[in-house]
Amino acid sequence: MPFKKSSFPWLLLCAGLALASAVHAEKGDRQQPMNVEADALRYDDLKQVSIFTGNVVLTRGTIVIKGARIEVRQDPQGYQFGVVTAAEGKRATFRQKRDGEDEFVEGESETIEYDGRADVFKLIKNAQLRRLRGTQVSDVVTGNVIQYNSLTDVFTVDGGSQQGTPQGGGRVRATLTPRSAAPATANPALPLRSEDGVGGGRK
Repeated sequence: MPFKKSSFPWLLLCAGLALASAVHAEKGDRQQPMNVEADALRYDDLKQVSIFTGNVVLTRGTIVIKGARIEVRQDPQGYQFGVVTAAEGKRATFRQKRDGEDEFVEGESETIEYDGRADVFKLIKNAQLRRLRGTQVSDVVTGNVIQYNSLTDVFTVDGGSQQGTPQGGGRVRATLTPRSAAPATANPALPLRSEDGVGGGRK
């Protein structure tokens, strides 16, 4: 995740936030097959599109993505792309292990777009991205749209201007904990979930 081991340099510009890190996503995930479980499947061989619906769980190595509906397409080069949508009033989720660390990155939003070629997650609407050390939440960012590149370990956050967006619509919020400090505690304005909560939608 985009965080330094000793400090957290960050840039806030025009309601956008970007951070960089020396810790990388699990390297083996790119070589792993994509597996999906769901209640129903519709597959279009001509278009190379699969639509899974009903309690969908997508896994690829250490990546776990959950939602009510996932549309997966494959390009001619074999790269896979997914669009995950949550059930009404809930949020879709994703989780990925950090390479060589007992750390995880997890996020949630009403829609998640996953680019298998670039290893980019785009969290759209009511989005939150967290880093966990073990099971303890350490760093949190929220905004209207969050784009996270697990290869370059850079993410950007757009606060947006949508009225009624939870957690201070139109503003980016970040809680960043130094490595030497204790993990961040839950903030009423930033509802957090530990490992056991990942995957269940929340209003």
